[in-house]
Amino acid sequence: MTTVLAIVLSLVFLPLGLAKIAAAPVMRQAAAHLGMSTGLYRVVGATEVAGVAGLLLGLTWTPLGLAAATGLALLMAAAAVVHLRHGDPPVRAVPALIAVTHAAAAIG
Repeated sequence: MTTVLAIVLSLVFLPLGLAKIAAAPVMRQAAAHLGMSTGLYRVVGATEVAGVAGLLLGLTWTPLGLAAATGLALLMAAAAVVHLRHGDPPVRAVPALIAVTHAAAAIG
């Protein structure tokens, strides 16, 4: 995994994860739109923050970084599916799919 890719992914996922954990108004709205409770959305945020920690620690221990990148890729693939299943237009799933490709690139 490259250092640059790990840092870029971390800069994307950390603020989003923290906003979900803090239940920022925009995140509460997103959770409601997707039919999720705020508590479940906080779990998603905690998973994102854990992924960031794994990516950054993975810069010193590669297996952890690869596991974190895999987890984030799977999380974002699920996010794309959730958007589509809730009737969002396909364009709403594009950010999650872009994150999947970047996380997959970090895997190898």
